[in-house]
Amino acid sequence: MEYITASCIIRDHVVYTNEKAVFEQPPAALPEFLTAVYHHFGFQYPKFYKMDLLSKLGWLTAELLLKEGFNAADYQPEELAIVLSNANASLDTDYKYFATVKDIPSPAIFVYTLPNIMIGEICIRHKFKGENAFFISEAFDAAFIEQYVRVLMDGNNARACICGWVDVLGEEYTAALFLIETPGTPFPQTPGTPFSAATMNRIFQPQIARHE
Repeated sequence: MEYITASCIIRDHVVYTNEKAVFEQPPAALPEFLTAVYHHFGFQYPKFYKMDLLSKLGWLTAELLLKEGFNAADYQPEELAIVLSNANASLDTDYKYFATVKDIPSPAIFVYTLPNIMIGEICIRHKFKGENAFFISEAFDAAFIEQYVRVLMDGNNARACICGWVDVLGEEYTAALFLIETPGTPFPQTPGTPFSAATMNRIFQPQIARHE
């Protein structure tokens, strides 16, 4: 049986890990907010500054998701999968690239005009070499994500998987990532919440937790 062993949500200028708010900032432009999150948690990854906003949001959410309690060394790289989705693909970056075409096309922006580049950034950072997939849907489809991840894990194609939703368009953004693992090695006991679409939907809904 698969379990959700960690979750991370970033929306409305608040960061939630495992359903508790761990950072929040008064409303600011998205680039400034993402940079504030990066500095607040003391991350050191110079390539972060070169990423587009979609990749920055996904990278930060994954970084926080895996920050506590996950050890990639417990797995073979090929056992680590990523399954993500959103509504707008890389449209936010596509618009920015199109604006440069009127003058001098920007290769630095062009490389981010595919949404699965975000998955690539996460895989490079954490050495995930298993299956990865990116899907486009109008809204977060937890039932589809659950089904896809279960096929991977029940078929022994993955032992751990990051799944969820990362979407950016203008100043509208939401990220919700879940770490799915199976009991047994490296877990001597049940490690978390049973994996289900209902649980992902509950966590995905607007949070009310705040700093105590």
